[in-house]
Amino acid sequence: MKIKEILSVLEEMAPLAYAEDFDNVGLLVGDQNKEATGVLVCHDALENVIDEAITKKCNLIVCFHPILFSGIKKITGKNYVERSLIKAIKNDIAIYAVHTALDNHRDGVNKIFCDSLGLVNTSILIPKQNFIRKLVTYTIPENAEKVRNALFDAGAGNIGNYEDCSFNSKGIGTYMGNENSDPQLGERFEFVETTEIKIEVTFEKHLESNILKTLFSHHAYEEVAYEIYELQNTHQNIGLGMIGEFKTPMEEKDFLLLVKEKMQSDGIRHSAFLGKPIKKVAVLGGSGSYAIKNALLAGADAFLTADLKYHQFYEAENMLLLADIGHFESERHTKNYIVDYLRKKILNFAIILSEENTNPVKYL
Repeated sequence: MKIKEILSVLEEMAPLAYAEDFDNVGLLVGDQNKEATGVLVCHDALENVIDEAITKKCNLIVCFHPILFSGIKKITGKNYVERSLIKAIKNDIAIYAVHTALDNHRDGVNKIFCDSLGLVNTSILIPKQNFIRKLVTYTIPENAEKVRNALFDAGAGNIGNYEDCSFNSKGIGTYMGNENSDPQLGERFEFVETTEIKIEVTFEKHLESNILKTLFSHHAYEEVAYEIYELQNTHQNIGLGMIGEFKTPMEEKDFLLLVKEKMQSDGIRHSAFLGKPIKKVAVLGGSGSYAIKNALLAGADAFLTADLKYHQFYEAENMLLLADIGHFESERHTKNYIVDYLRKKILNFAIILSEENTNPVKYL
């Protein structure tokens, strides 16, 4: 099995198009055409993790955080990033990062977070914007079903929990071909007036190339009339953070003790108790201070995230319990999810969970 075959499975799990613009995801180091010897899944691809990959004969490391995040001009080994990259390259080890591609997935980091706490009725806290486009095309009635079904197979027509969604209307189309035309109906220089079906479907923007290729290959006309619009709609199933509920409300202290146990946190910093039960909980794995206002607007009783600064605790406005459980802790179950996913998709191959704890924060 080549590394690129494993990468295609990873992209099914967390499409790179889902990642935030600031992020650096995908294959960061290595040759995807090499034969894979094994996969080591970790949180951070540090030197000790690369040593582990060497020992366990894995030439592909799948990490959550990208070790190569911002641009570098020199690789001289002067810091932990450069040393990790040098060691990976010297030992012919590829590194692939998922980060916000998995953060934004409806079954990704924040769903794992919610599931770990037992939250139900979950939904995206900050749905992704500017990600949905609409295709409008026109064809003869005899060709409409073929085109529509092909577009569905290519990934168009998904709206929330529904698939194969489209709108179809009947109208009159007109055209006249020139000397270079080869019309499906009528002759060159003949004015044709015929019944047509207008088909409208939405799709995620990263699918556009495949959607158009599918349209052209299944359409009856020599020249395909179509329009693509960028929609203002938010994507209900892609985005940052998540909100869910407990079946039974909990007292605030009991809630934080549950969080501490389930997320294996050695310490939780939190805002003042408000003396009200916790039922509706917003979560955002990693640094999530920017989402405090979203948690408030969503009516959350508590918001769990990490990397909060002193003054940001005031932003709770005595309306919700705000808790910083630790960056690593809020994402700690992610690598287990990746391992489980790969093992289900790739049978009889070494998919190994890293034993290295890369959390840089320690508690006394």
